[in-house]
Amino acid sequence: MASIFSKIIKGEIPSHKVAEDDSFLAFLDINPLAKGHTLVIPKKEIDYIFDLDDELLAGMQIFSKHVALAIEKAVPCKRIGIAVLGLEIPHAHIHLIPINSIDDINFGRPKLQLSDKELAEIAEKIRNQLQ
Repeated sequence: MASIFSKIIKGEIPSHKVAEDDSFLAFLDINPLAKGHTLVIPKKEIDYIFDLDDELLAGMQIFSKHVALAIEKAVPCKRIGIAVLGLEIPHAHIHLIPINSIDDINFGRPKLQLSDKELAEIAEKIRNQLQ
């Protein structure tokens, strides 16, 4: 069964894309912990991140690094936190979250409520920082 991420990849569900290549897609989380909270996914539908073959997993990490460095330039923060939970959606993904303290990456915290316009502006700022 296709996950919501597979539908985003196919363009069946809109998203605020940040970066994309043949193998990966990065887009803003619509229920973010912080402005700039981005999800990185492989385009290949695989449920568990550690089921990715070594080459795909390494490529995903490198892709995530480029996206994280762009987020860091676009969104005021001390660092970009990285989290892999893997329980909420059956499609491997990495969370890239701008953080200023350890509490900023607490998934139990209330999520931000950002408008579509705000998300579009943040995505554009991040895209403008990609090299």
